[in-house]
Amino acid sequence: MSETGYTPPRVWTEESSQGGRFAGINRPVAGPRHEQSLPVGRHPFQLYSLATPNGVKVTILFEELLARGFTDAEYDAHLINILEGDQFGSDFVAINPNSKIPAMVDHSVKPERRVFESGAILLYLAEKFAAFLPSSQPARTETFNWLFWQMGSAPLVGGGFGHFYNYAPEYYEYPINRYTMETKRQLDVLNRELAEREWIAGSEYTIADMAIWPWYGQLVLGRLYDAAEFLAVHEYENVIRWARVIDERPAVKRGRMVNRTWGEPHEQLHERHDASDFEHRTQDKLAQTG
Repeated sequence: MSETGYTPPRVWTEESSQGGRFAGINRPVAGPRHEQSLPVGRHPFQLYSLATPNGVKVTILFEELLARGFTDAEYDAHLINILEGDQFGSDFVAINPNSKIPAMVDHSVKPERRVFESGAILLYLAEKFAAFLPSSQPARTETFNWLFWQMGSAPLVGGGFGHFYNYAPEYYEYPINRYTMETKRQLDVLNRELAEREWIAGSEYTIADMAIWPWYGQLVLGRLYDAAEFLAVHEYENVIRWARVIDERPAVKRGRMVNRTWGEPHEQLHERHDASDFEHRTQDKLAQTG
């Protein structure tokens, strides 16, 4: 037995897991668990998501594209409730075999095309509309650098720090210390880079900023895990400056609301099917008319 009182078994089994908030849905196998059809709206793009940081990346890009005048970027955003296991329904698994949000279907092409993984969706849309992705070098490569940095680094913030600090059934000192150190190191990486540039990839606002902001921007703004004081985020002044600028963008404000099911009712737009929904279909408005 180790000093912590736990010794791993020779062969792990599902019964060895400790539960926690997601115990009801976490299993060590993939594939659909039940038959469940997904709705299809009238717009070219059908997004199936939830307003977690990974989901928010995509709705921010959609709203930024529409704000820039790309009317062909109209989309329907359907809610996937991950705590109820919607991501394991047969239709969703057909779009994303990994059963994670966000997932998207592009109906503007024949045959229709599935796109999953938030970074892949950002790249797909940026290339399709030739927007928020530099067309020339070296800015294009620098955007890729930071987009893939985020995709590789954020799991240590979410599945690592966020899980053990916020979601685990009890506090465990070693993993909290381990992932806190890594989260602060990553914030320092961003802080040093943003000391020299306005946006993370240079002089232009890109999909790299949209990918990083929902995680690290919201973290320093005090919106993730109630951990701002614990992480001493005031130390990262350049990240805070960058995060606040992005936070004030109207498209970002709208993107944060889509598929959101928590927080203030006026910030929750469970599903988005038309631009007017931000005015008439938020939870506070539905409560008034219901």
